[in-house]
Amino acid sequence: MSGPLLLQSLILGLLLGGLYALLAAGLTLYFGVMRVVMIAHSAFLILAAYLAWFFTTQTGLDPLLSLVITVPLFFAAGYGMQRALLSRLRPATLTMMSVLLTFAIALVIEGGLGYLFSGTQRRIQLDYSSASLELWGARIAVVKLVAFGLAVVSLLALFLLLKKTRFGQALRATIQHREAAQLLGIDTDRIAGFGFGLGLATAAVGGTALALDATIYPSLHWHWIGPLMAIIVIGGLGSIPGAAVAAMVLGVTQSLLQIPMGTTWAQTVFYLALFATLMFRPQGFFGGRLAQRF
Repeated sequence: MSGPLLLQSLILGLLLGGLYALLAAGLTLYFGVMRVVMIAHSAFLILAAYLAWFFTTQTGLDPLLSLVITVPLFFAAGYGMQRALLSRLRPATLTMMSVLLTFAIALVIEGGLGYLFSGTQRRIQLDYSSASLELWGARIAVVKLVAFGLAVVSLLALFLLLKKTRFGQALRATIQHREAAQLLGIDTDRIAGFGFGLGLATAAVGGTALALDATIYPSLHWHWIGPLMAIIVIGGLGSIPGAAVAAMVLGVTQSLLQIPMGTTWAQTVFYLALFATLMFRPQGFFGGRLAQRF
C-alpha cells in the first residue's frame, strides 16, 4: 500500500469513526439509564436522514439548518416513548421486552417510510456534495469533513452537558447506580425520560450527518444496527467514552481493510471484535475506568 493511499485510508477511518461514535452515543445512553436495548435507534437514524432529505428537496433548507426542527422533535418523541411505553415494562423483564417493543417500533418506522417514499433510494444533492479538499496529499470529500465536524461538535456538547450541568450529574448518577440516585432524591423516572429524549436527539443529529454522504432507503437501518450494537458492547455497555474509543478504532480498522478486502468483507471487523470481546472481556475492552471518569 502506497504512502498517500495509506494516509487517505487513515484519515477516512478517523472521519468514519467520528460518525460511528455519534451514531452509537444514543444507544449507550439508553442502556446506561434504563438497561434498554433500543433496536429502533438505527430506524430513527434513517427517519432523521429522510427528514433532512425532505427539508432539503422540498424547501431548499440546508440539512444542518433542519436540525433546529428535528432535534427538538426527536427529543420530545424520545421522552414520550419512555414515559408512555418503556416505563410500563416490568423491571424484571425490561431488557428482553424492550428488544421486542423497539423491534416493533423499527418495523413501523420502516413500513411508514416505505409507504410515504417507496423503496426508491434517495440522496441529498448539495452545492458542496462533489467538492473535496486535499489534506497532506490525500483528497477528502467536503461532506465527510462536515459530517465529522457535526459529530465532534455534538459529542463535545453531550460531554459538557453530562459533565458540567446538574442534569448531567443526575443522569450520570442514574447510570452508575440507579438505586443510590433514588436515595439521594433524584427523580430517576423523569431523568430516564430526559435521557431517552437525549438519546433520540443524538439520532436526529446522526441521521442528518449520515444523509450528507449516503444513499438512503427505508430498510437501511438493518445495515447499521449490528455495527452500532457491536461498538457499545466493545466499548463497555453504558460508557460513552468507551463507545467513542471503540468507534474510532473500528472505523480506522475498517477503512484500512477496505483496500485489500473490499467494503463488504471489511465490515466483518465489527463482528470479529464483538466475538473477541464476548470471549475474553465481556464487560468491554474500553469501558472500566473510562466509564468512571465520565
